[in-house]
Amino acid sequence: MPDASFPYTPRMGIEAALPVEGFMTTQLQRVINWARRSSLWPMPFATACCGIELMATASSRYDLARFGMERMSFSPRQADLLIVAGRVAVKMLPVLQRIYQQMAEPKWVISMGACASTGGVFDNYAVVQGCDQFIPVDVYVPGCPPRPEQLLEGIMAIQRMIDEDRIPPKGPDGRRVPANIVLAPTHRPTAQPVALGLR
Repeated sequence: MPDASFPYTPRMGIEAALPVEGFMTTQLQRVINWARRSSLWPMPFATACCGIELMATASSRYDLARFGMERMSFSPRQADLLIVAGRVAVKMLPVLQRIYQQMAEPKWVISMGACASTGGVFDNYAVVQGCDQFIPVDVYVPGCPPRPEQLLEGIMAIQRMIDEDRIPPKGPDGRRVPANIVLAPTHRPTAQPVALGLR
């Protein structure tokens, strides 16, 4: 109830942009895509040092919550963005596949780091040489480990994809086709100092 001594009631958000009895028109597809992109719930599958960078992305310095990801969802039935961070062992592969299958459509996947994308330095029988051999991947984030800024860029790439999604999806069987976007590195490593000789 407005105060009689203060006649002006400030309005915020959409109420300030529209007149008192105004209306707004748009396409249902745009509203649904806006709601999807603004409320992604990530399911972390973090197994190594990339998981630490994933946790840093959710901290106050990088603030993953500004993208609508208020919480990490550790239930695959409530998540729609799978972030595979770190190496995937052959013994963990059935678990990863089951988590992916339990996620509801539409779902998106980010492969974070060199180990999740290609096996990294672990070129042996125990480590899967790229999770994209077993689950479809939408965005590859390079690095060992990638910085939180690179993961944020990967998340924004997913959001741009969601904005362009159609209802129903464009895939042949009514499912979405993975985008396979590879992000470019955001930094250039400098040469390490080399000792000229022993004394």
